[in-house]
Amino acid sequence: MKQTEFRLATPADTAIILKFIKGLADYEKMSNEVVATEELLNEWIFEKKKAEVIFALENGMEVGFALFFHNFSTFLGRAGIYLEDLFVLPEHRGKGHGKALLKELARITVERGCGRLEWCCLDWNQPSIDFYLSLGATPMSEWTTYRLTGDTLKKCAEKE
Repeated sequence: MKQTEFRLATPADTAIILKFIKGLADYEKMSNEVVATEELLNEWIFEKKKAEVIFALENGMEVGFALFFHNFSTFLGRAGIYLEDLFVLPEHRGKGHGKALLKELARITVERGCGRLEWCCLDWNQPSIDFYLSLGATPMSEWTTYRLTGDTLKKCAEKE
């Protein structure tokens, strides 16, 4: 197989990005939680520059994507990269595109002088867990992710 190629997303790619997000949501059995629109993605990714997207290409066609952004480690004293989503179309799995995307993100992380690359994975997603472990990734089992969203977030933001 030909080596995976990559390209950064542009505003013209918002529909493709949303397609990948919906594909990932289907895979994770969370389709009902997707409220993203092309307009929102364009605003937050391209206008406000709060995230970046790279595509994995096979024969010039987008077959996978990774959406990521910078975070910051006070202990390291520098930025890191947080991988929010990585998804390869089902018909293109097993060809090395997922591994190539993660390696490309690792390259970007090093090139930018960032201290680490991190992400979360659903506990039931054993194929992905096995894949990440095969790359040498370390599960951070002593940490629990917490989240505020929706009305709970708004209530927390209210002044007392």
